[in-house]
Amino acid sequence: MKIQLKPFINTAIAFILIVAAYPLTAQEYEFKLHHLLSAQAPAHTQMLEPWARQVEENSNGMVKIEIFPAMSLGGRPAELVSQARDGVVDLVWTVNGYTPGLFPRTEVMELPTVYVNDPRSANLALFDMFEDELRQEYTGLEVMFLHVHAGQGIHMTENLVRSPDDMVGLDMRIPTRTGAWIIEALGSNPIQMPVPELPQALQKGVVDGAFIPWEIIPPLKLQDQTKYQIEGTDMTRFGTTTFQVSMNKARWDSLPEEVQKAFKDASGKDWWGQVGDIWRGADDFGINLAVQSGNEHIVLTPEETEVFNSALASVVDRWISEVVEKGIDGQGLVEKARMLVAENSN
Repeated sequence: MKIQLKPFINTAIAFILIVAAYPLTAQEYEFKLHHLLSAQAPAHTQMLEPWARQVEENSNGMVKIEIFPAMSLGGRPAELVSQARDGVVDLVWTVNGYTPGLFPRTEVMELPTVYVNDPRSANLALFDMFEDELRQEYTGLEVMFLHVHAGQGIHMTENLVRSPDDMVGLDMRIPTRTGAWIIEALGSNPIQMPVPELPQALQKGVVDGAFIPWEIIPPLKLQDQTKYQIEGTDMTRFGTTTFQVSMNKARWDSLPEEVQKAFKDASGKDWWGQVGDIWRGADDFGINLAVQSGNEHIVLTPEETEVFNSALASVVDRWISEVVEKGIDGQGLVEKARMLVAENSN
């Protein structure tokens, strides 16, 4: 029997032409993004997921980012920066202060009275400072974006706090060294721990309270462990915490220009500002949930707020003195950060 090859050849040629018309755009570059909070946390659902999907969209399908929450790839939160630097994972979202001493210049935005109450303007100020003042700290990393949260509010299990005197001798949780200085300036004892450990620490009385924003209330169910949420007038907070989303630098350098552009277009100044809005919205949701659950939201008077700010002025001086010893112009960074926050507030 004579086999007719021509139809098969034509079909094969047509298939090859179709494949050639659609090059390897189906997730040609895959990335793992590792972080410490649950998949239900606003940071995951409202910030990391939308950002990752925007990068994928920008790449026309060349990029796929899989997000691994709750340290599901192993390790501890304090190891996330080294996981990114060592290439264990491609991308991380983490708290800068979990690796103290690595990012001293960026700490300027954490200081009380430098950060007051506006995460959007703080993020935009970080963007404006990044190239000239901050990039040099991120050796081995390619920063996608930096941000702060809405600021440290005071969560208390039993003690109603309206002045620094009310805090003397209490054990208070904080995630960063600048936060520890805040607690010490108020006469309390700083207890450092990653945020996932906080609910159990409150329940067991390991700490009397915590300095942390309102947005973390729903995912950790802090409304069940606390009675009071306290902040200053006009949403004034007592410092903040800086975060980063960063990629392993070697992986970044290996990417073609069009893939790098997909990441950078999703991570521009508008996005840094939008992240501030996301955290403000999540913060408002968190405090509303606490109040609805029966907690008391204490807003200090302007006079009470000023007493706290006066007590915390020493934290700024302490930070300036410490970073000067590392050859960093701390006073200049404080002045520039305050100026840029004010400019971006307008």
